[in-house]
Amino acid sequence: MAARWEVADVFRRHGDAYRRAHDGHLGRVERRVMSAVALCRTAALGGHAEGCADCGFVRHAYNSCRNRHCPKCQGQARAEWLAARQAELLPVPYFHVVFTVASPAAEIAFQNKQTVYAILFRTAAETLRRIAADPNHLGAEIGLVAVLHTWGQTLQHHPHVHCVVPGGGPSPDGTAGSPCRPGFFLPIRVLSRLFRRLFLDELRAAFDAGQLGLFGDLAHLADPAGFARRLRDLRRAEWIVYAKPPFGGPEQVLAYLARYTHRVAIANSRLMTVTEDDVTFRWKDYRHHGKSKVMALDADEFIRRFLLHTLPDGFHRIRHYGFLANGHRAAKLALCRELLAARPIIEPATPTEPKQATIAFDRCPCCGGAMITFAILLRPPPRPSFRQDTS
Repeated sequence: MAARWEVADVFRRHGDAYRRAHDGHLGRVERRVMSAVALCRTAALGGHAEGCADCGFVRHAYNSCRNRHCPKCQGQARAEWLAARQAELLPVPYFHVVFTVASPAAEIAFQNKQTVYAILFRTAAETLRRIAADPNHLGAEIGLVAVLHTWGQTLQHHPHVHCVVPGGGPSPDGTAGSPCRPGFFLPIRVLSRLFRRLFLDELRAAFDAGQLGLFGDLAHLADPAGFARRLRDLRRAEWIVYAKPPFGGPEQVLAYLARYTHRVAIANSRLMTVTEDDVTFRWKDYRHHGKSKVMALDADEFIRRFLLHTLPDGFHRIRHYGFLANGHRAAKLALCRELLAARPIIEPATPTEPKQATIAFDRCPCCGGAMITFAILLRPPPRPSFRQDTS
């Protein structure tokens, strides 16, 4: 069943007022996201008309915006990505590890998304690879898929990386496989300490290289002494690395990836009401065992929180490392399968994307007959821009 309310409804009702109120602070990416989501699958983007050859039913189908922040445009991208990943799954246990940026560092990350999110990716992957390569732990080269999320359930800024990791890998010389112990991957406390050190070392290097912009409430950190104090506090804090129980097999891995890889800040299905004043939505309170709760936000605040999670142009929020890195993935996976053939392994289930309710858009909803496209609906012409004649 289609969601009654959509994020697009919020932007259509309140977007113009938000633009006027925040005109001096809205960037190009945020403006483009607002426009794309509001216009998605409307006549403004064009489309086509189709009719049923049997009963004469006619409907208009409008084009999608295909913006990666749009809740309605991730299904096809997710399906294509999952199809490519399906062939890469190995018949071994998979683990799920989450690296979270401490709040005082997350403030810096928000003002420097391109730089600090990249640091988060690199240091999370390097932490896993370095500890896994240690003969005292696993002694293997591992691979991983890392996915960036920047939100919590209430849409506040909460940057963290989800890593899906096969439970083992080739030995350093490539002559043997090194599986992890059943039900256990790597020690969490060791991962947390190394992640904190690597992240803060890179953050310090970025500051020294002049790659961080610090302004507004963080302007005092632009001073080297102020930044050093922030780093000192961050080195004393505990950083959260969380390891979930291992997946049951490749089928469960794909089910997880289908939910997480192309997720946006909030799904339309969580929205309850959109009024002239506020937006109400469901959220899960994980501090109280995932209890479902309801939150109402002023429309302006809802839009502000949604836009916190826009990403810079060209920034990749899904990345591959280790033996799953793009440059040598095929050769490394072939080696892994060769090594696995020499030992008993978990029989893989046929990996499929989780079943979802779907609508057959090529069939008539009235009689089930074939729908035939009979007209292309062009986008309306752009509005003319008027300028004063100075001739």
